[in-house]
Amino acid sequence: MAVLWEPLGGGVLAVRAVEDAARALGLELHVLEVREPHDLTTAVAAAQAGGAQAVLQLTAPFFTKHRKTLLELLSTYHLPAICEMRMYVVEGCLMTYGASWDAMFRRAAYYVDRILKGAKPADLPVEQPREFELVINRTTAQALGLTLSPLLLYQATEVVQ
Repeated sequence: MAVLWEPLGGGVLAVRAVEDAARALGLELHVLEVREPHDLTTAVAAAQAGGAQAVLQLTAPFFTKHRKTLLELLSTYHLPAICEMRMYVVEGCLMTYGASWDAMFRRAAYYVDRILKGAKPADLPVEQPREFELVINRTTAQALGLTLSPLLLYQATEVVQ
């Protein structure tokens, strides 16, 4: 498995967590650092050349800005990927699993409302995400020749056709 990460966007702890999980599962992991747009081509080509069967794209604003290029490269190199947000899956990534960005933004609106009504930010509790989503792109799976388990599809929050 290959992991794409951009150090300026953070993610050192995420990389360590993925390395720990891969070690526990006995997976060979290729951590590929991306700093500039041209690094995307090099990283995805290196993932395929290194024998990666899938790509995990870690969260960073860089990837959101250059997601169309990333998704084109993943398609060209025929690599399934787990990406950071639903919009990536709608645009061609295989799947995403994580906190629902829509739900987090709705909850942020609640906090803004409370602050505008006089609440002190320091008095408001810090909350962890409550809603998570699994979004799968069935068209991408078919293009990659992958057969998805009916159970996995059933458990998905959304299946993009």
